[in-house]
Amino acid sequence: MTDAYIYDAVRTPFGKVGGALAKTRPDDLAALMVGESVKRAPALADNGIGVDEVILGNANGAGEENRNVARMATLLAGLDTSIPGTTVNRLCGSSLDAAIIGSRQINTGEADVVLVGGAESMSRAPWVLPKTERPFPMHNLELANTTLGWRLINKNMPKEWTVSLGEATEQLREKYGITRERMDEFAANSHQLAAQAWEAGKYDNLTVQVPDVDLARDETIRPDSTAESLSGLRTVFRKENGMVTAGNSSPMNDGASAAWLGSEKGADILGLQPLARIAGRATAANEPQYFGYAPVDAANLALKRAGITWDDVAAVELNEAFAAQSLTCTDAWGVDLEIVNAWGGAIAIGHPLGASGTRVLGTLARRLEESGDRWGVAALCIGVGQGIAVVIENVTAR
Repeated sequence: MTDAYIYDAVRTPFGKVGGALAKTRPDDLAALMVGESVKRAPALADNGIGVDEVILGNANGAGEENRNVARMATLLAGLDTSIPGTTVNRLCGSSLDAAIIGSRQINTGEADVVLVGGAESMSRAPWVLPKTERPFPMHNLELANTTLGWRLINKNMPKEWTVSLGEATEQLREKYGITRERMDEFAANSHQLAAQAWEAGKYDNLTVQVPDVDLARDETIRPDSTAESLSGLRTVFRKENGMVTAGNSSPMNDGASAAWLGSEKGADILGLQPLARIAGRATAANEPQYFGYAPVDAANLALKRAGITWDDVAAVELNEAFAAQSLTCTDAWGVDLEIVNAWGGAIAIGHPLGASGTRVLGTLARRLEESGDRWGVAALCIGVGQGIAVVIENVTAR
């Protein structure tokens, strides 16, 4: 089978809910990623001829990103109308799933160049009003917020599965003995590492500013965060015996990301040299309330399919939905936290749901490029009890 390579990756700085990107439509964020990716490929025509497919992730789909945002983005970016596009929804893992789908197309010879990525505007996610079972009801109707989590729940779904993401994380940290002190320390470290990475220029080649928006860096990074300062925050999801706070959880965000995938022929089509080979990939699932643990099995399976073990891995990019969830995974893997999210994670950077997968994948590829190390793992937990992971190999370190 044909190898699939990562050639480039780019994202917007991530904005906070109601912040700098709140006035930017999600389809415009996606179109920016498509257009910028084309600009960064010197051999590719401005109309994108040579691109076999555009695959984008999006977790909402209920607002301005409806009607297949991948197709909308290619049209808004001015690509030729002959280039097809499809949108993937695996919630938080959507854009990494897009990369998995694109890599399979390359593996099977169906494509030589695929643009993958994702976009999410949690600021602009709409409220929805369900249709009634009969016309002109006399009772009051309730709007549902589509920004995050369960909504319009089927009455046949077991109650223990439909708890909030925060309550699910409380249950997870109880099950695996994660302390508040470790959670706050992990969260503070995320902010400090992210700030240091921006200062050191690590993200200069990984990000592009949104036009007419004053946002040069990720909006939710707080460089002065410490474990001590975070320890004073009140818990959010439990009044008693809770440990999950806004400080040790990822915020809600707006943003977009993209990555070029291709075969060996893709180098000539794009005018770029490959960064990394996609060597293994996997998804996994468990009980919905323990969604935070699902990346453990996904990453272990992806490593097995790549033919390596955790002893070979030099870099991990794990999406930090919650500090407790992240620590549960790293404890289970037995990895040194020094190799995890060395340029900061989602607690600081942010987590615009559909964009996070290719954010962690692109960051991982650039980390391996800089360090010269060979193997890396990108992984995310996914609401409703799923996990997703990809193993990549630095092509210059073989």
